Amino acid sequence: MADLTLYHAAPSRSSIVRWMLEELGEPYGIELLTLAEGEHLTADYKAINPMAKVPALRHGDVVITEAAAICTYLADEFPAAQLNMPVGDPRRGPYLKWLFFGPSCIEPAIIDHAMPRKEEPRRGMLGYGDFDTVMEVTAKAVAAGPYLLGDRFTAADVVVGSTIRFGVTFEILPKIPEFMAYLDRLLARPAMQRTLALDEELAGANA
Repeated sequence: MADLTLYHAAPSRSSIVRWMLEELGEPYGIELLTLAEGEHLTADYKAINPMAKVPALRHGDVVITEAAAICTYLADEFPAAQLNMPVGDPRRGPYLKWLFFGPSCIEPAIIDHAMPRKEEPRRGMLGYGDFDTVMEVTAKAVAAGPYLLGDRFTAADVVVGSTIRFGVTFEILPKIPEFMAYLDRLLARPAMQRTLALDEELAGANA
């Protein structure tokens, strides 16, 4: 039995962690949840993640939730994969910034942009500031590439790249050249290709 188990639904945000696991190269198991049937709402699953969301990851006796937190944990726990920036490396600061910029700035900005409020909120009330600034900052970062930390692909690219891919796929992010070129680089990675194929197979089986 694998020491790593991903509680997963396809398609969902848990695909971020599946990609991370594929990049890691460690054996892992899948506990598949069918969201349409409410399997994430059962008492058994809420004992694992009280938020009743995927992903959740079990590593031995440890359970971690929230996609960015899981990716951060895995990168540090398995340093041989070189998906982290270790403590003491001056690049760890920017690395951590991008890991949490994805779920705290990019994702809420694009969701709010796709489903605007009746009254526009004050900029200072939003943790991400405003949509245009988030897009400008993100585009500049990925254009400097090939990855967010230069030549080094890290867990930050898994988190931010997945968020950009989500936004572009559902046409709630602009298909600007910077984003599309970055996605092309990510989609060329064998681990990303495996993840897409595996999740497509799962989605087809549950259709």
